[in-house]
Amino acid sequence: VQLQASGGGLVQAGDSLRLSCAASGRTVSSYVMGWFRQAPGKEREFVAAINWSGYSVYYADSVKGRFTISRDNAKNTMYLEMNSLKPEDTAVYSCAVDKFYTGTYYSPSGYDYWGQGTEVTVSS
Repeated sequence: VQLQASGGGLVQAGDSLRLSCAASGRTVSSYVMGWFRQAPGKEREFVAAINWSGYSVYYADSVKGRFTISRDNAKNTMYLEMNSLKPEDTAVYSCAVDKFYTGTYYSPSGYDYWGQGTEVTVSS
């Protein structure tokens, strides 16, 4: 599975961005998918995850109410709608696929495939 994240950019605080994660190589429609981010000098942190159907979604407390994760299995693509962006959201955002879900959607170590990341910079 290859993952390609896109949609990042430089925005001002309060603006919105929509990230996309396109999968290729095989269908990911039956797998949990997630978004993680890593700010300069910090560890990678969980942002959001979504189950195969899109019915179950999970968010980090820091983005709850501002970010929305979704997926389109027909397009083999996952999205992250980010609203009311804050400077502390600045990071490289990566998408990932958990092929063998064990319940730890929030842990990077539980994911099997990773995209290269897209950079989001929020200015104050």
